[in-house]
Amino acid sequence: MKHIYISFVMLLCSTAVWAQVPLKIITSASMFEDMTENLMTDEFTVQSIVPIGGDPHKYKAKPSDARNVQQADLVLVNGLTFEGWITELIENSGTKAKIVRITEGIDVIGSLQYENSSDPHAWMSAANGLIYIENIKNALIELRPSSKEAIEANYETYKAKLVKLDQDIEAEIKKIPVDQRVLITSHDAFQYFGDRYNVRLEAIMGISTEAQAQTSDIIRVTKVIQENKVPAVFIESTINPKMLQQIAKDNKVKIGGELYADSLGDEESSGSTYIDMLWHNTTTIVDALLQKLPLQENSESENKESVPSLTDGLTTTSKIVLASILVLAMLSVLVFKLKKP
Repeated sequence: MKHIYISFVMLLCSTAVWAQVPLKIITSASMFEDMTENLMTDEFTVQSIVPIGGDPHKYKAKPSDARNVQQADLVLVNGLTFEGWITELIENSGTKAKIVRITEGIDVIGSLQYENSSDPHAWMSAANGLIYIENIKNALIELRPSSKEAIEANYETYKAKLVKLDQDIEAEIKKIPVDQRVLITSHDAFQYFGDRYNVRLEAIMGISTEAQAQTSDIIRVTKVIQENKVPAVFIESTINPKMLQQIAKDNKVKIGGELYADSLGDEESSGSTYIDMLWHNTTTIVDALLQKLPLQENSESENKESVPSLTDGLTTTSKIVLASILVLAMLSVLVFKLKKP
């Protein structure tokens, strides 16, 4: 009887310990990690594979990522070719976690560049964000049914915030005259944003940052800038800005600011949460296209009217010859003066 009692106590203790171990959720990118944090209870932990500031299009999975996925209870992925490396990572990890694609139910936009491909950046509209969080909520409840009430309460609170955000973005964009709503970015991550809020999109690269910009893309974007008198172009937090900076310089327009697309900003930034990133993008776009930001100033030397030089238009060889003649002339004058009594 004593042995039975001890076994029963041990069973209760082990059950209590098991109940206290949080269920582990893995997401592919930081936006989805933040969405999940707003919905879950203390019975879950969540971690993004791609760190903040990383580019999910180009990410190279590490052995530690495979271990995290192997230990996960739930893996949330965007799909639509966003994280092309994740299928192999999941297979190699040997995980038994449930894999949920959180873009289910999205009205998917096809790629403008590649036939039979989809634009994966659906989270860029707050209206689609509502679909994301509903899918995440359902996945959490399926994983831990006993927490359904708390998860649904968190969902309703967060849903109200996203509904208001969607309305606020729409109202803010309407401040820009329709013919001035031209958004030029590094890669094609804003089609869902443009479709929802009536903004024309032009990008140097396609939907993936792995795509290479062509000369025709630069010509196309330059033409759009000139024909529409676009006052500003926008760089992105995860993409090298040099090409867009050169286009801005060549067309004498300003850099309107840095936008967040494939990653949240760090804790010190104005885009550290999903809601913050969309609102930051919106206000940055509106301010720049309405020219509320100061134009980039040229250097003092560029502002001054250039004075023609005798050497303008000469080749390097000609300049050397001219300099040599001047030196010889000066030496001749000096020798003449020295010989003069």
